[in-house]
Amino acid sequence: MASGEVVKNSSGVVDNLGILNDQGLPLGSVVSPSGRITTALMPGQNFDTPPFARDELILLDDALREASELAEVRFSVYLGELGADPVAGAREVLLAAPEPKHGALIAVSPNSHDVVVVSGAQVAGRVNDRVAELGVAAALSAFKQNKLIDGLVSALRVMATAVARP
Repeated sequence: MASGEVVKNSSGVVDNLGILNDQGLPLGSVVSPSGRITTALMPGQNFDTPPFARDELILLDDALREASELAEVRFSVYLGELGADPVAGAREVLLAAPEPKHGALIAVSPNSHDVVVVSGAQVAGRVNDRVAELGVAAALSAFKQNKLIDGLVSALRVMATAVARP
């Protein structure tokens, strides 16, 4: 394979490096039980500046797991660019998440200050616009204080409580 050549694995996932695991993720990556994709560093690789402390990631993982169990919805979080249409970008991200039909995604685009909540077809009646508004409102006060993880955790807890089945 030539350098930079685009290849497809058995599941049809395109990778410009040609290195994918059986889940279609880069080598050394797995989907954690909370739904977060975790990637190991190769020997000699270092993070330039880790965006979050270890304790913050553990807090977020715990909040994702607890919210998913309470609400019976597969919650996911995405931090990154969403493109010109943030809702369409968030929907694309949700489709790549585990169990997208049973999932809800809180997507945050830090550079454009967009916060979007989208839900899969099987949970859209429960994770509706009202629930999304509650989650975003819960997150915004922490976001304004530059506490991204705290805002995400607040949003997850509020949304899960709002859609939990009695």
